[in-house]
Amino acid sequence: MPLTFRKSFRILPGVTLNINRRSWSITTGGKNGPRHTRSSTGRRTTSMDLPGPFGWRRTRTTRGR
Repeated sequence: MPLTFRKSFRILPGVTLNINRRSWSITTGGKNGPRHTRSSTGRRTTSMDLPGPFGWRRTRTTRGR
């Protein structure tokens, strides 16, 4: 079974730094609106919780990384 590593740090209210063994990312927002995440690998994700067990997510990746 492979080992995984993931750690999250709250930098400011509404801003979180996420670190794993391959990359890091910064997440903003999310309390009552969309979350925006930017990764060191070039991935940009916008996600939002919807009423009930539903959610919405859109991911974009930058080519060449």
